[in-house]
Amino acid sequence: MVFLFRDKSVINILFLAMLSMVVHFHLFFQAPVVLASANDGFFAIFLRRWFTGLDPNLLFLIYLLTILVQAIRLNMLLLELKMFPQSGYTMAMSYILLSGLMTQWCAITPALFANFLLIWLFVKITRLFNQPNPKNLLFNIGLIIGTTVLCYHPTAIMIIVVLFSLAIIRPFKLQEWFILLIGIILPYYFLGAGLFLNDQPGSITRFLPNPGLVLPVKVAEPPLIVSSSLILLSLLSGIICWQQFNSRLVIQIRKNWSVMLLMGLILLAVPFIFVDAGIQAAFLCLVPMSAFVSNSFSYPKRLVFPNLLFFLLLGGALYNNWQVLHYNWPVFKF
Repeated sequence: MVFLFRDKSVINILFLAMLSMVVHFHLFFQAPVVLASANDGFFAIFLRRWFTGLDPNLLFLIYLLTILVQAIRLNMLLLELKMFPQSGYTMAMSYILLSGLMTQWCAITPALFANFLLIWLFVKITRLFNQPNPKNLLFNIGLIIGTTVLCYHPTAIMIIVVLFSLAIIRPFKLQEWFILLIGIILPYYFLGAGLFLNDQPGSITRFLPNPGLVLPVKVAEPPLIVSSSLILLSLLSGIICWQQFNSRLVIQIRKNWSVMLLMGLILLAVPFIFVDAGIQAAFLCLVPMSAFVSNSFSYPKRLVFPNLLFFLLLGGALYNNWQVLHYNWPVFKF
């Protein structure tokens, strides 16, 4: 099956759409739910106001289109950055497969839409390498990350990613760091000014992240154990394949991969350090995880292991689908 996604052809988009429907086939029987805490940012407010009560078929279409567009967008951007040895849609395939491994990821959440901003942010960061005068770019990166935090508060951890990425890609210049911090603060400055003019300065606390050490899951149930094991297996195999070929890449691409690795490691902490973030917040990790997992499908010349991994991930997604239907539809209880 993997060979179908190794070619860069328009027909592969159709294959991706078909794969997304198979991976999330339970949505044909049960529409995706809207999971949004009122204190998670503007995305949560928007979802609670406009998506709650929508027609189930429309919610199903919105979810599948969002996953498909994000997968294809990230795939094309990484190919443009020459982070893979050959053209294809294995990155998009990995994104879709991973999106079906957790029940909480098969829902419409603020994290789902925050991934659009994370993809945009990563592309902006990678452009710092060849910029002789990056002041405008740094300011724009700051604006994007500040706006992203306002839209979904757990993305505040991306400030750490951006600061470390700047240290990785460029030599230290205090002026550049100052410009970046101004860009990050500016969205909150305008928000605070607007609240002050409306005699609501105390409301600013509603738009600040709520950090705290929490356990996103109290009991490790079998579906969670299976899904976590498959994610760990696919991620480790992808990192091993990446390490074998990383030394052959030019320095700019190696730094891009370093930023992606840093992003993945730091985003893994999101469900544990933000109150009420939950497992659904870990959907943010799909951007870096998919990039590394796709190495397992792109690099090996023989397709035995890539095909095995593909069917393992697909089996995990189908098992997750069956678990959802088993507990919600009596006809599936056998």
